[in-house]
Amino acid sequence: MVEHTHQAALADVIRASRVALGFSQEGFADHIQMHRAYYSKIERGEKNVTLATLERVAKGLGKTMSELLNEAGL
Repeated sequence: MVEHTHQAALADVIRASRVALGFSQEGFADHIQMHRAYYSKIERGEKNVTLATLERVAKGLGKTMSELLNEAGL
């Protein structure tokens, strides 16, 4: 069983936000000009994202980094 970490909480919020916008993982990765495999690792909580990467994802979702972190309870 995988421990629910801060990364996992943020990953859940990112995934839910992407799905709510109707994007596939591949489509969203293309939208933010990120490799699909790398983006997939972010959504699985396997990557500890930098602030620059989090900002890129947040902008693609139409949110701020603050909103994503707050939604993740961080």
